[in-house]
Amino acid sequence: MKWVGGKTQLMPELLDRIPSGIGTYYEPFIGGGALFFALKPKKAVLGDYNAELIETYRVVRDELTDLIELLEGHYYEKNYFYSVRALDPDSLSPAQAAARTIYLNRTGFNGLYRVNLKGQFNVPFGRYSNPLICDHENLEACSTLLRTAQLKQGSFEEVLRSAKAGDFVYLDPPYVPISKTSNFTNYVAGGFGPEDQLSLAQLLVELDQRGVRFMLSNAGCEDSRALYRDLPIPKLRIETVEARRSVNSRSSGRGKVDEILVLNT
Repeated sequence: MKWVGGKTQLMPELLDRIPSGIGTYYEPFIGGGALFFALKPKKAVLGDYNAELIETYRVVRDELTDLIELLEGHYYEKNYFYSVRALDPDSLSPAQAAARTIYLNRTGFNGLYRVNLKGQFNVPFGRYSNPLICDHENLEACSTLLRTAQLKQGSFEEVLRSAKAGDFVYLDPPYVPISKTSNFTNYVAGGFGPEDQLSLAQLLVELDQRGVRFMLSNAGCEDSRALYRDLPIPKLRIETVEARRSVNSRSSGRGKVDEILVLNT
């Protein structure tokens, strides 16, 4: 899956900071799952509040043959895109709904996943030369690796409830906005606001007290840093990394930007 804020470009930085000998790998904001697929942990718990996303991963894991057959029937054309977008996922079988999600992700504008207040996908048609809608080899590899994972739909608190000493958590939430035009948090109806950001920061303290090691990504702005720097976590550190951002309504907001990594390892 293409995902806003995907971590493929930062993979060397992330992998270099993961401690050795971890127990279960947790990722409560799975998104495109770049770190999970790169790390290939032996045991994982993957979650997201976005039910459509989690169900798509479940279908990739458990119904791959049907999914591939359905994806092969989709094609790249503007009117067809909008006809697929207009479908109600609840009226489709799980495999049909997952194929719809992947198709829209591969052919919609900039790989965005965004919904309106009614929870309806509203990303416009994307301009590509020849988008790959059904990547057989990649889907098969993802399906195999996902068999090592437990999939959970729910809040980050619910997904992390079973994390214990020795486990490792990577958290990649919707970022604190660095401007009024950079707030891409509508992955589910209602978004992810300041109170959610504060609750997540407070949960880091609880994870540390449980002996759970964690790494969290967020925007490199002052509002973001302020959330974490005074947390009562003895080994807390905040490091700055440079990323490239390609999604912004203004061209001046694209390009290289600072992000932070918050760790207790």
